[in-house]
Amino acid sequence: MTTVADGSYRERILGLLGERNPVESLRASAERIEATAGRLGAAGLARSYGPGKWTGRQILAHLADAEVGVAFRIRQILSEENHRIQPFDESAWARRYADVDVETALASFLALRRWNLALLRGLSPADLDREAFHPERGPETLGTVIRMLAGHDLNHLAQLERLSA
Repeated sequence: MTTVADGSYRERILGLLGERNPVESLRASAERIEATAGRLGAAGLARSYGPGKWTGRQILAHLADAEVGVAFRIRQILSEENHRIQPFDESAWARRYADVDVETALASFLALRRWNLALLRGLSPADLDREAFHPERGPETLGTVIRMLAGHDLNHLAQLERLSA
């Protein structure tokens, strides 16, 4: 089983991004998520991508929540020395996803992503080297946090795309 603390989660998520530019990947994946959600429609987003797995609508809600959480982390890392990242339990957050409004989740994700991209495009190499401490993963630079978000997108985009198959 993959856990956050053993490093395999970080490796897997960063591996999805590979050598791609994370900011460009974040922009492109948001467009692909929006397009995929549009193609799937309400009926497609109501399906799960596998037994016991989230539905498309739950994935969209999770993406919106993750964008909120990581947006806050990014701003904290930029503004505080020796910031200690507050982890969140995505399973606990997901308990409210069963009847989520798909349009609101997607619109929230896309608006937050645009806001985050506006910030990320102006970061300097020194900003990206700022370090914070994640209690489950240890020290992480802001650059790694951003790369993790980009890989996270790709992970969930692949799940959404499985619903089209």
